[in-house]
Amino acid sequence: MVFSSFFYHLRTNGLKISLHEWITLLKALNQGLAYSNLWEFYYLSRAILVKSESDFDQFDIAFSSYFNEIRNTESISSELLAYLSQAIEQQSYDQDEVDRRTNQEFDELQRLLAQRLHEQVGAHNGGKRWIGTGGTSPLGNSGYSYTGIRVGGKSHNQNALQVASSREFRDFREDETLELRQFQSAFRRLRQMATPQSKEKTELDLQQTIAKTCQQGGLLHLSFRSPRRNAIKLLLLFDSGGSMEPHAQLCNQLFQSVRKANHFAQLKIYYFHNCPYNRIYKTPACIYPESIDTQWLIDQLSSDYKVIFVGDASMAIWEMRYYTGGRNNRPGNFISGLSWLQKFVQKFSHAIWLNPIPTSQWELSKGAESIQYIRKEISMYPLSLSGIEQGIRQLIASK
Repeated sequence: MVFSSFFYHLRTNGLKISLHEWITLLKALNQGLAYSNLWEFYYLSRAILVKSESDFDQFDIAFSSYFNEIRNTESISSELLAYLSQAIEQQSYDQDEVDRRTNQEFDELQRLLAQRLHEQVGAHNGGKRWIGTGGTSPLGNSGYSYTGIRVGGKSHNQNALQVASSREFRDFREDETLELRQFQSAFRRLRQMATPQSKEKTELDLQQTIAKTCQQGGLLHLSFRSPRRNAIKLLLLFDSGGSMEPHAQLCNQLFQSVRKANHFAQLKIYYFHNCPYNRIYKTPACIYPESIDTQWLIDQLSSDYKVIFVGDASMAIWEMRYYTGGRNNRPGNFISGLSWLQKFVQKFSHAIWLNPIPTSQWELSKGAESIQYIRKEISMYPLSLSGIEQGIRQLIASK
């Protein structure tokens, strides 16, 4: 079974599939591992061709569009999918009547879906026309029809294309803004910053053991490595208030995931407003009684701390150059916020800035000018899975 157009379709849709992987899939098909079943073929091809969980979603979209069995759910509103996720119980129906009414070709179903998406303005459940749940419409989920297109919900017929349409792996995409689970996954990558505790190799190296055993034709070869200790020191500084209000929930998720992580020998969390000024705050309220002297903090911490600033870097230029950032008219020492940022970067050579504003808006947003000033002083990355990964590489790179 050769269908090279599928290979090129996947490549065109951004999936990096090698000829070796494609040939492996063809060999698996020749051995009958898909069992002439589209559901099995979906899982077989995904297992062989997809290298990372972050590509699962892209594979689902490409798979469904190639086999042309479902409408891409990017065009289905989140409001519609939200109410479809709360299915009602199946309503009573006359099976013969439903079978006659819903025995439709797929081209007709696609036309109906496009029409209903254009016409439907609210939730409709238990019926036979609109996109809903628990009824006998061919569009929706958790109901009954002879043929149809499932929109949202869970599959009852085990059709691989219905799995593709559900976009189960949307949250794993590296270009998506992170949620708590993705934050925790990203920060697990900091484990590679742990350092060997001693030169004595007493800890089993599982990957090397597997590799050596395979090289020896299955003859077990145990490989050991020096045990690693948790030596990561992290200083996390959050921008709080003002233009950061829309990003408060996102930053709170990052805060929670870091606090729950066990990857750090030392963890310090403080807050600032717009830029670090002469005072750093212990709480998001950023009030003077709950603050410490910034210079004292810099002097107290060793230079091997990894520093992460989290903020939108958006402010009026005068706020960046002002010596207190305009916080409650508290006295300053005539050192600007930008100069304080430079002090941090000079002391802590491994420092990055994570920005919740998408990269595409850094030159277009209201604070574009201040973002450019800050980017000149410190490496800035978007607050996304790929952004954190790039930032972590920066933190662990030798300088």
